[in-house]
Amino acid sequence: MADTYIIDPDVGFIEEIAALGGEDVKKCFQCATCSVVCPISPDNKPFPRKEMIAASWGLKDKLVGNADIWLCHNCGDCSTKCPRDAKPGDVLSAVRSYAIAEYAVPKALAKAVNDPKKLPILLAIPAVLFIVVGFITGLLDFSPELNAYGKIAHGEFFSTWLVDLFMIPASMFTTVVFALGLMRFMKDIHANAVKEGKTTKENINPVEFVKALIAIIPGILKHDKFNECTENTERSTQHLMVLFGFIGLFIVTGIFFVVLYIFGIHGPYSQLNPVKWLANVAGVALVIGSGLMIKTRLGKTDQISAYKDWLLLGLVFGLGVTGMGSEMTRLAGFAGSTYFLYFIHLVLVFSLFVYLPYTKLAHLVYRTVAMAYAEYSNRGF
Repeated sequence: MADTYIIDPDVGFIEEIAALGGEDVKKCFQCATCSVVCPISPDNKPFPRKEMIAASWGLKDKLVGNADIWLCHNCGDCSTKCPRDAKPGDVLSAVRSYAIAEYAVPKALAKAVNDPKKLPILLAIPAVLFIVVGFITGLLDFSPELNAYGKIAHGEFFSTWLVDLFMIPASMFTTVVFALGLMRFMKDIHANAVKEGKTTKENINPVEFVKALIAIIPGILKHDKFNECTENTERSTQHLMVLFGFIGLFIVTGIFFVVLYIFGIHGPYSQLNPVKWLANVAGVALVIGSGLMIKTRLGKTDQISAYKDWLLLGLVFGLGVTGMGSEMTRLAGFAGSTYFLYFIHLVLVFSLFVYLPYTKLAHLVYRTVAMAYAEYSNRGF
């Protein structure tokens, strides 16, 4: 005899999904075309049909803790083939955004990050902190001296102590928020998988899970699942440029942090330094990749673009432009322009760190964990 499930629709949840970009969810008439055409949907309880049903009925408990919403890469096949134009890809993207806010703490900050009216305040917070703390400590100097070559003299730029005074706590804060969210997330997706018969494993073995995580990394780096889709294939290259841009800049930051604080080797570093080359290549990749993503999204008039999408694209593009711009103006000796661009860059970097767990970019963490769980649980794709 089939299990009985008492439906308790959450109208508020439906409205929030609509506001996050899933406004066409009610057009779905459950034909299952989306699950049939999706090239990465598993044979066992395929997505996204069941998620569309749950979303249209406001069944939040069947969605927020469901790993399948993260296995979807929003490539667009389902939305293109949908006979009712219900845009399943956009609906699942909206559900993921809701889930990100649900797992992040504090809730007030998560709500603020997803509210466009709060953006000026969120950006003003790091800007004011940098200026106030910088002047109090004397680590911020807006009157740089130029050396004999007309370049900004070393030690007269933004102090690395001031930068790290904010960035290290910011990165620690983000790590803690993600850790707390992932503990709940892992528990929920496993409970959901067991309840819906998507796995036969009773518990999560940490060692085996880590092995599964390592196994999926090459596929993520190559965007294998994304490339299986037939729609929006051009987005794969754009995403890879942004991904490797971030990876490259993370490596560069780690190297210079060690060189500065452990070996005590201060800059400026030669432009011929291979690490500087990596930084420049990664920065250019970030600018071009995010720029192409903005161009593609502007050209997709049939795709819903919510605030969360533009916030992420604007933040990433702004990071790349201000970072590369501050370097070029510094080398040219344009002190005023350099200080302005670098100050904006620092504000954006701080925002990236602190607000990361609440933005669409958090999918890098949650989707990776969900894919690792699918590998571990033999869920399949």
